[in-house]
Amino acid sequence: MFTNAKRIEEKTGRFGRGRFEYLQALVTEFQDTHKDESREQILANLANFAYDPINYDYLRQLNVTDLFIDMLTESNDKLIQFGIGGLCNLCLDKENRDIIIANDGLSLITNCLSSENEETVINAISTLYYLVCPETKSKIVIESIIGYMESYASSSNPRIANLAQIFLQDHCNKTSSR
Repeated sequence: MFTNAKRIEEKTGRFGRGRFEYLQALVTEFQDTHKDESREQILANLANFAYDPINYDYLRQLNVTDLFIDMLTESNDKLIQFGIGGLCNLCLDKENRDIIIANDGLSLITNCLSSENEETVINAISTLYYLVCPETKSKIVIESIIGYMESYASSSNPRIANLAQIFLQDHCNKTSSR
């Protein structure tokens, strides 16, 4: 649910921990813990906070976009899943989009297209779809990504197939032969 500053203050009280401080504590906890299960849970929480635009400035100040990008190079499938999920939630914002592109996010997101984790693939397709704009189209609508989309357009998973078909239709002027 989208929030506004007044609602956040009502929930935390005048002397409670503010949203920025809470997010900062999550980031610090993520960096300090070495247990995979704890890191997965914290990253999932950060990805959920990335859904609400009121948090974008806080997350940028805390370099969470970079953290999500870094997770795409991990060997832990859950960290990759939550990293791409966080990027998917953030990428509609122009400033976040610019950070993703400037920090080699496109190639790392593209690598997620070959994941065996369905949620990772779904979020990768969605993120690439949302990142396409006049400035980025030539970097995203390329042969290798189109190949993945054409392959996924006939997937037995309807979520993946539908997303791939929409990508092809909206960004490539192609429809699948399905």
